[in-house]
Amino acid sequence: MPTEDAGQTPRPRFNTASDEEIMEGNVADVYFHRTMEVLGSRGLADVETHAEVSLKTSDPDAWFVLAGLDEVARLFEDEDEVEVRAAPEGTVCRPYEPVLTLSGPYGAFAEHETAILGFLCQASGVATGAARCKLAAGDRPVTSFGARRMHPAITPMIERAAYLGGCDGVAVDLAARRLGIPATGTVPHALALVLGSTAEAARAFDEAIHASVARTILIDTYDDEKFGALIAADAIPDSISAVRLDTPGNRRGDFRDLMQEVRWELDRHGYGHVGMFASGGIGVDDILHLNPICDAYGVGGAIASAPMVDYSLDIVEVAGEDRSKRGKRGGRKRLLNMPDGSRRTVPAATDVPEAATDLLTPLGELYPSRETSVETQRDRVLSQLATGEYTL
Repeated sequence: MPTEDAGQTPRPRFNTASDEEIMEGNVADVYFHRTMEVLGSRGLADVETHAEVSLKTSDPDAWFVLAGLDEVARLFEDEDEVEVRAAPEGTVCRPYEPVLTLSGPYGAFAEHETAILGFLCQASGVATGAARCKLAAGDRPVTSFGARRMHPAITPMIERAAYLGGCDGVAVDLAARRLGIPATGTVPHALALVLGSTAEAARAFDEAIHASVARTILIDTYDDEKFGALIAADAIPDSISAVRLDTPGNRRGDFRDLMQEVRWELDRHGYGHVGMFASGGIGVDDILHLNPICDAYGVGGAIASAPMVDYSLDIVEVAGEDRSKRGKRGGRKRLLNMPDGSRRTVPAATDVPEAATDLLTPLGELYPSRETSVETQRDRVLSQLATGEYTL
């Protein structure tokens, strides 16, 4: 086994950066370090700049949920030279809207660009994936099941973004405790495999787990789904709340038809109160297809590994002079809430209508402490989705 040289910093156990490494800019792309070396040689390391984070896309119907600002706030909590402003986390945004701006000496934030974009791109992608699934599901509960699809070190971030984006629950205890909500889950195939049957797994769960936890029993470990559902219901008839179908794709055929068959058998045997819970590779299209028969969803990869929101961070002003790269909308901008409830991006010097207000807010005001609850951001997402303005 390789050993560390005397005096050498021990190699971390896991392939993640520490808080200190992130705060010190050690996770930056090397060209930012080299850029600062070059600017320093010209005496320009502290040149005043204004930069903006936004998403560029040609899709006029694109929308995304802004998330990850809590970690950006932590990155700048001891930085007095840079003014950071942002739209409130949980805002459903459109392309070209400046969601975050930085004003100050370039050297004070240059080597944080990698971390800033990493925080925002991934968390916003997860939150957007959750919002799309929740929009598809309507009033039916959606639980984040995808932590196992991602590196465990970022599980709390994944679950926070999923909950912020509209999920009704998350599965990982650590993340749930940080969010101040109970963890949500059913039973795994492992329990039935170890105990030997669906019936025994249902009875053992019912006996051991507190009555406040819903008895949602996985039914497809050994049995055809319609028979597994009856086995589970017969095992704990007075306490069962739902059956979960996690049927592999190569066995399920038309999943809705399969669930309708299970529903029929439950109903005709007196278990009309038992709900139907679907999981296993579920995404937006599946949810829309299953809504007529399904009562709740567990969603994994479609949320946890949802496509990132591909923000870019671009300088638009240097030493008071407009500067912008090709393909970008130049100059400082304001993101306005208009009197009619719409939003508009305008050049900073533009006269704005009376009663219009700036959406971009000092980041320190959005996150005055590390204990800021995520409930406000989640409510913000859900209220925007309810307007009907955002479509799948």
